[in-house]
Amino acid sequence: MELNFNKNEDHNKLLLSELRQRLAKVKLGGGEKRIEKLHAEGKMTARERIDYLLDKNEKSIEIGAFVGDGMYQEHGGCPSGGVVVKIGYIQGKQCIVVANDATVKAGAWFPITAKKNLRAQEIAMENRLPIIYLVDSAGVYLPLQDEIFPDKEHFGRIFRNNALMSSMGITQIAAVMGSCVAGGAYLPIMSDEALIVDKTGSIFLAGSYLVKAAIGETIDNETLGGATTHCEISGVTDFKAKDDAAALDRIKSIVGKMGDFEKAGYNRVKPQKPALNPEDIYGILPKSRAEQYDMMDIIKRLVDNSEFDEYKEGYGQTIITGYARIDGWAVGIVANQRKIVKTTGSKTKPSEMQFGGVIYSDSADKATRFIANCNQKKIPLVFMHDVTGFMVGSKSEHGGIIKDGAKMVNAVSNSVVPKFTIIVGNSYGAGNYAMCGKAYDPRLIFAWPSAELAVMGGAQAAKVLLQIEAASLKAKGEEITPEKEEELFNKIKSRYDQQVSPYYAASRLWTDAIIDPLETRTWISMGIEAANHAPIEKPFNLGVIQV
Repeated sequence: MELNFNKNEDHNKLLLSELRQRLAKVKLGGGEKRIEKLHAEGKMTARERIDYLLDKNEKSIEIGAFVGDGMYQEHGGCPSGGVVVKIGYIQGKQCIVVANDATVKAGAWFPITAKKNLRAQEIAMENRLPIIYLVDSAGVYLPLQDEIFPDKEHFGRIFRNNALMSSMGITQIAAVMGSCVAGGAYLPIMSDEALIVDKTGSIFLAGSYLVKAAIGETIDNETLGGATTHCEISGVTDFKAKDDAAALDRIKSIVGKMGDFEKAGYNRVKPQKPALNPEDIYGILPKSRAEQYDMMDIIKRLVDNSEFDEYKEGYGQTIITGYARIDGWAVGIVANQRKIVKTTGSKTKPSEMQFGGVIYSDSADKATRFIANCNQKKIPLVFMHDVTGFMVGSKSEHGGIIKDGAKMVNAVSNSVVPKFTIIVGNSYGAGNYAMCGKAYDPRLIFAWPSAELAVMGGAQAAKVLLQIEAASLKAKGEEITPEKEEELFNKIKSRYDQQVSPYYAASRLWTDAIIDPLETRTWISMGIEAANHAPIEKPFNLGVIQV
């Protein structure tokens, strides 16, 4: 047992080391030379601006650090989607901060940039969280304009959200700290208050070259849309700052004077650390995604004082449900049990072995009831994924697995308390949906380095795809030798394994982050604190379900 623990620990710490190395690279944005150029212009980088703005020695979490990872390589790449997003504290008030990274294509908007900005606004709207924009962008990246301009979830949605947030009473503050051109000029002006940095900040619908081409007027950018113009002539901006630091200090002053908010009222007591060592998680979580382990060992290293009140312990055992606290906050946990369990038999129903990580009818039924209970008690839900899907076969189909699975999906979909999703290991197929995957609106969804997201596991998918491809080649008259079959299998599996990687998911914003398991408590705690800004506005109602 100790040997397996040590092997698992070595494996998971290697994954963690890779995570840290990749994060360090991402944090360089467009690279050291572009950072130096920005400093030479008297400007801070996006990350330096956020660090200066947020309260020192307070926790913060970054949304979408790996967005764009491995994408747009033919365009030079787009680290972090060209925008940095963090949830943290300004003068003691929790806020979300969005900063364009001018070292990445001058802060231009790629399609994934728009998606990430919309995600930041979604978090602000769901949680009624104040949002701060630090604007420094050349506008839409023109070579990809057809993928970012006209659709519902494209660039224009940003300004629609500005208007909605204003009507909802969500504070929006924008500081123009560099370029702010064309349609992007509306973002700061649709905020509650807009600041501009003298000499480096500029706002205009069309720059001097385009003005010359369009109407023949000769004018420089500073006169056209600089700080003096907009603070003293047009009245477009509210404050003029001498430099980046002065603008950020002004934001701190404004936020510091904001009043308190109406709270949702989620239960919190004095936090306690887990009684069991959280670092044991590295040794408990197996190296192979196919190996069994007891998810309860993970849960007890995440919750306060390692105390967990299990709900329906002996029933539906492939899903664990129960009440606990994380950093003092009351939570309801729904987690996939990854060890094989034996059901209790009766005269009419013999006992059976159930596979860990699989959702059976009884476990889906239990989870549905528990989710309803948490909604009744106003307790936030935490979903922990290590799921391969629902049980298949004639016995399950005859037992109504589709009906029971649908009930669970219904409960997750209609839940009104905030939901948080941790992808610990596998997150396959319909199991992803039932356990509150991205499509089911978790307030935050994040993965550990051990996570895998896909319709099915790599080996199974590769076998299915191999059969299809081999049949296609045979139909064309090609002979498929054992060697050729193995070559095809390895090629298909390699491609599929790349797609199930947590980094592939994070780059496309299917998850908000990949984190060290030891940061899980911080993410859940800050997520519930954010959710506490937004009182529940509608009752829990399952609608029509088959019983």
